[in-house]
This record gives sequence, C-alpha cells and structure tokens, in this order.
Amino acid sequence: MARTTTRSRKPAKPRAAKRAQLVPELPDAEELERLKLSPEVAWYLVDRGIPLPDCPPLHKTPEPRDEPGALFDAARVDKVIKAFSKLRHTKGQWAGQPLKPDPWQVAYVIAPVFGWVHWDEDADGYVRIINELYVDVPRKNGKSTLCGGIAIYMTCADDEPGAEVLAAATTKDQARFVFDPVRRLAESAPALKGHVKPLKDTIIHNRSGSYFKVISNVADAQHGANLHCYVCDELHIHKTPDMLETLESGTGSRRQPLGVVITTADTGKRETPYDNKRRRIEQLARGVLHDPSVYGVIFAAEADADPHAEETWRAANPGFGVSPTRAYLAKASRKAESSPMDLAAYKRLHLGIRTRQDVKFLQLSDWDRNAGMVDEQALHGRDTWGGLDLAATSDLLALCWLFPTDDDGTLDAIWRFWTPEDNVENLDKRTAKAASRWVREGWLTATPGNVADYDWIKEQIRKDRDVFRVRSIGYDPWNASQLTNDLVSERAPMVKVRQGFQTMSPVLKETQRLLKRGTPERTVLRHGGHPIVRWCVDNLAVVQDPAGNVKPDKANSGDKIDGVSALLTAMSEILARPPRRKSRYAEGEDDEIMVV
Repeated sequence: MARTTTRSRKPAKPRAAKRAQLVPELPDAEELERLKLSPEVAWYLVDRGIPLPDCPPLHKTPEPRDEPGALFDAARVDKVIKAFSKLRHTKGQWAGQPLKPDPWQVAYVIAPVFGWVHWDEDADGYVRIINELYVDVPRKNGKSTLCGGIAIYMTCADDEPGAEVLAAATTKDQARFVFDPVRRLAESAPALKGHVKPLKDTIIHNRSGSYFKVISNVADAQHGANLHCYVCDELHIHKTPDMLETLESGTGSRRQPLGVVITTADTGKRETPYDNKRRRIEQLARGVLHDPSVYGVIFAAEADADPHAEETWRAANPGFGVSPTRAYLAKASRKAESSPMDLAAYKRLHLGIRTRQDVKFLQLSDWDRNAGMVDEQALHGRDTWGGLDLAATSDLLALCWLFPTDDDGTLDAIWRFWTPEDNVENLDKRTAKAASRWVREGWLTATPGNVADYDWIKEQIRKDRDVFRVRSIGYDPWNASQLTNDLVSERAPMVKVRQGFQTMSPVLKETQRLLKRGTPERTVLRHGGHPIVRWCVDNLAVVQDPAGNVKPDKANSGDKIDGVSALLTAMSEILARPPRRKSRYAEGEDDEIMVV
C-alpha cells in the first residue's frame, strides 16, 4: 500500500493505524480493475480530493508496484502538481488561471510516473522507477499543456543540477508546437519571473544551470547531449527512428531521467517508429513483455465501436466535456459521415483508432488470419506457378511461388527477396531498421554492390526448378531484362503478364476473396506470416477505373509492394493455366479457382 518517502533516506515502516488511514473509502478491487487504477494511485486521488476519472485507457502498462523495494511517494506527486499550479493558462476561457492537471492526467500519467520510486545505491537516495513515458491520446485532450507542465518541472523543479531538457520533432515548426506553449507558460507565470529566462529557442533556469531547448534534427540532439528529460511530440510523423534513438541514448548518465513521448494515433502503417513503440506498449500492457522502467497509456475507442455514439467519444477522450467539448466532437462526427476519407481521419484523430485514410483493398486482418504454417521441404516435387517482380534493380526484387493443393483447393505461397547490400540502410530508414533484421533472419538476400545482381536471382530460380515442378513464371514485360532473356534461353517457362486493369483486376479480386474465406483453422492462402510480404500488403493501395476494375497503384502505395506484385503475377498464371485435377463442383464447392 502507499507509503510516503523522503528522497535521501529510507523511510521507517508506517504504523498499522496510519496504514489504515491510507485507504479511505476506496473503490473495491473490481472497480479499480475496471478503472485501471492501482490502489496507491486511487488512495492518492481520494485523499487529495481529486475525483476518480471514469475514462480508463484502452491499454495501460502495469505500474511498478511489485518491483522489489518499490514505494509510492505521495509527496513527490504533490510537488509536481504544485509546480503545475504555479503556471498559468495562456489561451481561451482559462487564460490567466492556474494550470491544474485534469484528474485523468493525475491518475494515469503524473501519479504513476512521479510517485513510484525505489532506493538507488549509486544515487544514495530514492529515484523514479519509470524513466520512459508514452501517452497516446486523441486531439484536444490537453496534450500540449501536459507536455509543457512536465517540461517546465523537469527543467526547474526536479532538483537536477544542469538539467538538459529537449523538445524534439521532425521539423522546427512542429517542435515549436511543444516549445512555444511552454515559453508562454514561463513568460506568464508570476512564480517564474526572475527565475527563468525565456529566449527564442531556449528557456534558461539560472539557479540550477538548467535549460529547456527546442530541436528538430539528430545533429542537434547529439550535440553535447546529457539529457535529463526529452519530450518527443507526435511520434507518428517520424519516418525514421534516428531522432528517438538518439534521445534515448542521451540519458544514460542521469540518475532519474525521463523520456516523454506524447502522440496521436497514426494511419496504421507497419514497421515505423510509431508502430514499433506502440506495439511494445501494447505487449507490456498484455504482460507479454516486462519492463518496470517503461510506462504507457493508450486512449482509444474499440475498433468496432460506433464512431458516432457519445459513449464512444467518452471512451476515447479522457478530457471529454471540457476539452474536447461535446459540441466539437459532434461537429467532427457529422463531417465524418459524409465521406470514407473524412471518417478515417476522424477515427484516427478523435477516437485514437489506427486507420488509413485510404480504403484498404486487402485487409491486414484477413492477411494475418491466413498465415498458417508453410513447410518448404514438403513442397518439393509439387507443381508451382511463379511470379517475378523486377521493378527496380536498385531496390527490392521479389519472386513468389504458389502451390495449389490437390485435396482442398487451398494455396501455399513462398517468396524470395533480394536487394543490393548498399540499399539495406535505405530500407532500414523506411522500416524502422527491420530490413537489417530481415537479412539476418534470412527473409531477404543482400547482393553485393549498389544494384541487384541478377546472377543471384537466376541461380535461385535454377535451384527452385530442380526441386519444384515449375509450370510457369510470370513477369511484367515492361520490366523485361537480360535476366528474363537468359531464363527463356534456358527453356524456363517464362510468360508475359501485363499489369493493367484487364489482367490485374480479376487477380486482385480473387486474392481478396480467398483471404476473406480463410480462417485460422482453415487457411486458404497460406503464407507463413512472411514479414516482408506483410509489410508490402500493408503498403498496398489500388486504383479503380469507372467500370469498377482495380489494379495496384504503386505511385500512391505507402511504400514497396513488390511482394504483393509477385504474388498477383503468380496468381494470374494459376488463373490462366489452372492445374488439372478433379473438379470440386460435385462436392458443392463451386467457387474454387482451380477447377477445370
């Protein structure tokens, strides 16, 4: 249960009578679980007269209450809230009034992060257990105010001499969205006058020799970094992990640093800095991973909730009714009803639901449901149809083999991927360093040099022809190369497959239909969960003509789609040259694609 500590000495054990006073009229265990509140934080709220928030986050990592030596220091939380109160709102109806954290901010952010401490022998005192904070919350829920209050506290009031605190974003303008409100807070707070010196890009706290500064590139983050705190705003905008990794590595010599990431949801793109960070927080919340130094909350509605219902607004927005107001969300909801694009943006920005602004033709959930297990050794001697994608010799190249089964009309798929080794670093930047992992794990072959070495591809196709019964290999004639000419000269069954609406539309629609039919118990298009192909599927965008035909749209796809292109080309060959086997019409399955 909650105990009060001092920073420099171990506390005496609380007397039993005093312990009883620490739990005045707390909700029962079931209610605390529903609210996702620890008993210590709930006690703090009740004892300090702060209303219990009725807006639990969708995901919340465990508080470090079970760590050896963990104590909840209520006085530390008091100190942070008191520091907030010394600041003044600078805009709107609250301008000039003290900055008072909302109950949800105290319950789910300030109290857990600043309250939990343990004894550190090197520091000869109690230090915070949590040093990484992640807050994912929809717009208009006081994100900037929370950032600003934490940044000012860490600069001026955390008893850290020479504290270096940075606000980081992808551009100077974006970083100023964090910094400028903080500077206005510093300029307008009577309690800070004479203690801090606000400059254009820096706030200096003279007494402690500390500063808060805005940066927008990795070089600035690296320069003399000995960070006590950093605030990274809108992580979903960051395309590479470089900035965040540099900030995280800059806190190593501080006794109780704090890294703060506060963001809104992204568009659902995979293998990005946002995706990796959010996935880790969700794993910690589920108990798949354990790290007491990391704490995060994600406020969002359930993906299948009615986006226009007020109860959904309340569930996703912890500040509902104050900021954002009911009227604000009602207006946004009405606008979202007019178009799918507006609806996707509304779900992401105001409900915290990760969703692309384009309508996905191949749903990632359908794809994942068909992962299954693919044993390549068991495919030896089987008939197969191939698809080869040679779109860019300096980037990703792909070959897909599709294997129809004779007994149930399902398909097995395997892929080969190549990229020049000089391109791995570029792919790393676009996949949050997943490309290097793909090479290490054997999913991707890095060929020497800065352009694809077709001899590697040709040799792999030769090996595959030795163990599989290759019926045909489709390729796009637009990208025909010496490789395809060489394969033709070796009597490989190469077939030109055009990539226009007429060819690709039936293939895409058939692929979509197969994926939707599949279940985890009966996968229809088994792919083994290949990570590169999953990335390509998630990147895929399609373009539609007036007649309703569709084809892949490389120009507007999120990134590379070569793995999907190779799959569709192989699928085209199966549709054009289906395997000869017994018809299944007699068995009532008249929708199989491989019936003759």
